[in-house]
Amino acid sequence: MTSVNQPPRPAAQAARPIIEARDVYRSFGQTPALVGATLAVQPGEMLAVMGPSGSGKSTLLHCLAGIYTPDKGEIWFDGQRLDTLSDTRRTELRRTAFGFVFQFGQLVPELTVTDNIALPLLLGRAGRKAATARADAWLPRLGLDGLGGRRTGELSGGQAQRVALARALVVRPKVLFADEPTGSLDTLTGEMVMELLIGSAREEGTTVVLVTHDARVAAYADRQVLVRDGQVMAIPEAAVGAHAAPAAHAAGAEVAAETEVEVRR
Repeated sequence: MTSVNQPPRPAAQAARPIIEARDVYRSFGQTPALVGATLAVQPGEMLAVMGPSGSGKSTLLHCLAGIYTPDKGEIWFDGQRLDTLSDTRRTELRRTAFGFVFQFGQLVPELTVTDNIALPLLLGRAGRKAATARADAWLPRLGLDGLGGRRTGELSGGQAQRVALARALVVRPKVLFADEPTGSLDTLTGEMVMELLIGSAREEGTTVVLVTHDARVAAYADRQVLVRDGQVMAIPEAAVGAHAAPAAHAAGAEVAAETEVEVRR
């Protein structure tokens, strides 16, 4: 298993951001989700985006990934304007340059573990033999040895999320988007998934944009930001590695408190 306690890869001082939101606005009907959100993520960086439910953090992730287009503002990826590309081109980028891990995995129950991992390669018209070989190569890396022929319904929650992680990384994406990847897991399993996620991403040189409301999960990132009322704010002294700095713990507690208030409403 790859250890999460690896030093972050050094970034060049003047490196161009790999993904960037510039003064982004996005509303759903009369409800604003993003209000002038600005964010730049460097190549190889592990960024945690925190915020309570309804703050706009998932909307920001979907805009960065080209799933939503902003009402106003710009999204840039690897030196090109993303939000002005055609739907076909954005879909192609999501298959080849982006990887996704969601809270509940979103695996295809009719397919085996190997076929689920190979799916983005097959959708990209890779040959079946080559695609399944690349998929099977991820099984031992994520502790899934011997499970390639199983259906996803036969897996535990932690195993299923590791399959989702393998599926996200098998295309060797430049950016991995993770939206509450441990939200449906117990604490111990969530920690294991996060160690594998961050460790594997560092090995592959993949940038990670991680959306979470959990300070323990955010602590795995190199840097943390807070989304509140549709705007992005920096969190001072962001935690690095497996232990959160006091500022990160305070931000997590604040997020939890705000979420509890919303639930009570």
